[in-house]
Amino acid sequence: MNLRERVAKNIIDRRKSIGLSQEDLARQAGLSRAYVGKIENARFSVTIDTIEKIAHALEVEADVLFEPR
Repeated sequence: MNLRERVAKNIIDRRKSIGLSQEDLARQAGLSRAYVGKIENARFSVTIDTIEKIAHALEVEADVLFEPR
């Protein structure tokens, strides 16, 4: 599993654990739902700024999204 896939899976796991839909996450992070979907499918590499927005919306520190699975 590469880093992009690890981040994607960590985002999905955290999002589901707190009961957010992709649309909810996108809205809270100021992103489009389509973009969040592509991130979660590991199709896009995301910037650090975007990781920070997503982490904030998921109520975690950004480094949590990089943790090994």
